[in-house]
Amino acid sequence: MELEVGAIVTGKVTGITKFGAFVLVAPGRSGLVHISEIANTYVNDVHDHLTVGQEVSVKILSIDDAGRINLSIKQTAPAARPQRPRAETPTSYSRQVKDGESAQHRAVRPQQEAQPTVEPSFEDKLKRFMQDSDSKIAGLRQYADKKGSRRRR
Repeated sequence: MELEVGAIVTGKVTGITKFGAFVLVAPGRSGLVHISEIANTYVNDVHDHLTVGQEVSVKILSIDDAGRINLSIKQTAPAARPQRPRAETPTSYSRQVKDGESAQHRAVRPQQEAQPTVEPSFEDKLKRFMQDSDSKIAGLRQYADKKGSRRRR
């Protein structure tokens, strides 16, 4: 059997190391599945994913001049990215209601959305900035005083 780059074959795990696993892909021909090519998630220990003697489907990534075969298990499986639930923002919720969502969804609307948000005036923003700035400067001065008192000893 002639091995080709890009071919997907079935093999048997013959050995496991810290950096990957050796898989027998043809009689007398084995290749290495690097730890980064075992799963789509982080692999801390190869033993968590594979065992010696296990049958696995692998893709041949490359065959170098010395005859070494690089394999991948994760490229044989379809890319399954976990779907994270998206947080519903007030704008997306209001679009749903406008687009004709049921009355049940309208009743669930949080009270915060019922109140219009008021943009703070420039003076309010400046006052807030000055308070934050003074607080940060005071913290830096305290830190500098502690550092200085330690050095003086």
